[in-house]
Amino acid sequence: MSTFNLRINGQARTLDAPGDMPLLWALRDRFGLTGTKYGCGVGQCGSCTVLLDGDPIRSCVTILSDVGERSIETIERFGEDGEHPLQRAWIEERVSQCGYCQPGQIMNAAALLAANAHPSDDEINRAMSGNLCRCGTYLRIRRAIRRASEDGGVRR
Repeated sequence: MSTFNLRINGQARTLDAPGDMPLLWALRDRFGLTGTKYGCGVGQCGSCTVLLDGDPIRSCVTILSDVGERSIETIERFGEDGEHPLQRAWIEERVSQCGYCQPGQIMNAAALLAANAHPSDDEINRAMSGNLCRCGTYLRIRRAIRRASEDGGVRR
């Protein structure tokens, strides 16, 4: 067991855990941040996407000892009020069907818009290509990202 000093959604958190514990399990099981989903377990589907220092990563294959003291952001950082431009866009475009992949989709979209406030369709497609949606709402996702970019992008 090791002690990890993590910064999650702007809050300092301490955790005693094995260094090889996936970040996903620390977030969900130890901190109760269940918005981040388990999908494939091998980093291929994107459901577990969180931001590490602003970059999208797959938390199911990122172990605690690799996180260090970098900043972790989860879907919970957006809050429950639904007022973030991405949340509004997702609702207005009726993106969610089953909704399971949506936290990972939104986190990846947040990283994209933070790096490129007004991406083209091709840039959106490339950036989002690693996030799978079993319901096939890719066109709605792209429209929502465009809408959010028009609505002021992503505020941090």
